[in-house]
Parts: sequence; structure tokens; C-alpha cells
Amino acid sequence: MSTARAGALPDVLRMRQLGVPAMAGLLAHYGLVCEAVADGVAIPGSFWGDEEAGLIGRRLLVRGDTPVHSALHEACHCICMTPARRAGLHTDAGGDYDEENAVCYLQILLADQLPGVGRERLMRDMDAWGYSFRLGSTAAWFEGDADDALQWLLLRGLVNDDGQPVWRLRDSEL
Repeated sequence: MSTARAGALPDVLRMRQLGVPAMAGLLAHYGLVCEAVADGVAIPGSFWGDEEAGLIGRRLLVRGDTPVHSALHEACHCICMTPARRAGLHTDAGGDYDEENAVCYLQILLADQLPGVGRERLMRDMDAWGYSFRLGSTAAWFEGDADDALQWLLLRGLVNDDGQPVWRLRDSEL
């Protein structure tokens, strides 16, 4: 998802600052596993390469330099995808435009569950990394243009009526 490849890497929260145990604890609610890869080693299952998180089955793979927003984004792809896609998941999460928006929305919600992260920090990091939204910023999108993403998550039972995560994977083709 990065457009930040030209020049210096943006100052975003990295997994070495959060710690794998915090992410692993969050993802355990979903039956997902977070695994660390040694610094300097290519991240298996990374679609974008470099420091971006990887996905293989129900495993999220990260390094110390992996941005927290990347780890959350890829984990949310696994949460939001159909069971059939999840069964064959390796590197490319796929999905359509509406699912991508739901993934972005859910990663913002989950940021509130991580110590020292929270939605405000995550949205700033998403902007710094180059996520692009019609209203110009992640926060503007989340607060004023993301009703369709929230409805997508509600329809698939991934958030409750209060817009909070319900700690389960998508379990239907709907």
C-alpha cells in the first residue's frame, strides 16, 4: 500500500516499538498468529515486499521495521476475506474495492485495542505512508465518508451495532 518509496521512509510506528506480543494478543481473538521474522530477512507472504507485513494462511509475518499500520491492514484482510479465500491465502489477499475500504476501517478500529497506538496515531501514520482517500485524509474519510465501509462490516457480522469489533472472522461468502 505504500507510496512512500521515494526518499526517506516516513516516521511511523513500527513493530519494534509496539512489540510482537501486543499484536499477537490482539490477533489471538481472531485465531490468527503473529510471527516475527529476523531483521534483514525478506518477509514471507509480503505482497509489497520491503518492510511490509506478510500473510500466509492465518499467519501474519512482521519484522521490527514493519509499520504497525501494515500489520493491522494485512491482518484485517485475513479477517474480512471469505473462508474460501482464507483457506488458500498466500501473499495476495485480493478483495474488491468495498472490501479494501472495510479493511481500512477495521484496522482503524483495532488500533484502539493496541497500547500506545489508537486510531488518531494510526490515521496519521496511514496518511504519512501514502494511503489515499477521496476527502484528502484518513481521518476525514473515517469520520465523514466511510459509512459504506461500516455497513460492509456490519452486514458480515464483523462489528456490532455500536461499530465495535466482535472478534470473529468473516464466515460466509456474503
